[in-house]
Amino acid sequence: MSRKSGWLFAMIIGGLIFTTTAFAQKIKVKTGIEVLKESSFRILQGKRVGLITNPTGVDNNLKSTIDILHEAPNVQLVALYGPEHGVRGDVHAGDKVSDFKDPDTGIPVYSLYGATRKPTKEMLQGLDLLVYDIQDIGCRSYTYISTLYLAMQAAAENDIEFVVLDRPNPLGGLKVEGNLVEEGFFSFVSQLKIPYVYGLTCGELAEMINGEQMNPQPCKLTVVKMKKWRRRMNFDDTGLPWVPTSPHIPFAHSACFYPASGILGELGYISIGVGYTLPFEMFAAEWINAEAFAKALNMKNLPGVTFRPIHLKPYYSVGQGKNYQGVQIYLTDFAKARLSDIQFHVMEVAAELYPDYKVFDHAPENRFDMFDKVCGSDFIRLEFSKNHRFTDIQSYWTKDEEAFRKFSKKYYLYR
Repeated sequence: MSRKSGWLFAMIIGGLIFTTTAFAQKIKVKTGIEVLKESSFRILQGKRVGLITNPTGVDNNLKSTIDILHEAPNVQLVALYGPEHGVRGDVHAGDKVSDFKDPDTGIPVYSLYGATRKPTKEMLQGLDLLVYDIQDIGCRSYTYISTLYLAMQAAAENDIEFVVLDRPNPLGGLKVEGNLVEEGFFSFVSQLKIPYVYGLTCGELAEMINGEQMNPQPCKLTVVKMKKWRRRMNFDDTGLPWVPTSPHIPFAHSACFYPASGILGELGYISIGVGYTLPFEMFAAEWINAEAFAKALNMKNLPGVTFRPIHLKPYYSVGQGKNYQGVQIYLTDFAKARLSDIQFHVMEVAAELYPDYKVFDHAPENRFDMFDKVCGSDFIRLEFSKNHRFTDIQSYWTKDEEAFRKFSKKYYLYR
């Protein structure tokens, strides 16, 4: 059988034959690093370059951008910068990242998730240009775009050019969900005044940061655009290989579930699958009856969403070693599904079926601050806690979406 048509693997176990056909995936999109290579690294020629990246910074053959730039002729890669989870992706969520020397290249690596989250003047000493190459997941609370924002700020302050090697938004370029961040609630998990799901690539977002003067002064920005990416594409449509963006986003589809449960997950009162095999894809607790919970949620007839009863025992994190019941989320029509709404419906149904476990009556109060920061407002928590009904916050959660959708079009680099 030819490689083009795939490989056939057969395994005989106890007299049974199991077959799996794996087809070579056709890559349809060229990311920024591919386009940069095609140009023979023209914009980096003769420059002393710093690179902000992590394991997701790879070309279409999974070669690291670190190695590509280190080997590029007439390009001096002199410094690396690690966001949350580190340059090599080996740091757990929230843990500090340390400075060290990259063992493969000997290049110094500076942490942007330790003593500082913004590159200091000393870290940037001698650089002509700073390159950003990280795969994002299209959700405001995921911290890589906060690193992007602060790095652009530092580049402007130190008169250093800034280059974004663009990559797809795995949620596509059409979904916009959630309110804008309010004054008093900006943080590293809500650094920018954008909706929770913002429908832009990191290159488009960088153009917006500059164009809307979100930083005190704009940087000298160049976005190396992708080729053949379209807004309607999900990640599978691109044919690109997925590299885990963090330990609990192991697959491209994981990025679709992150905004569906991540806000509720900040409260720690219910498992969202972190610590089990379905990170961000489920909701479960000791006090939930799986079949009743799934039935009540499915009766809501949420567009593009179905819930399946699930029984499990988490390996770590919330509910470790305990028998939990709940629901697994299935996205039956991604285009129609309102991702971020899902967790609010879950909170409502939990309050209806299990009044002793209403989320803001039962969750630890020391987690409320992070919940508010991720929401970009305390209105969601304060208003929802009155009656535990999604309808009480729905208009607020959606109020900025249409205006942002129209406004952001001027920064589109792709159609």
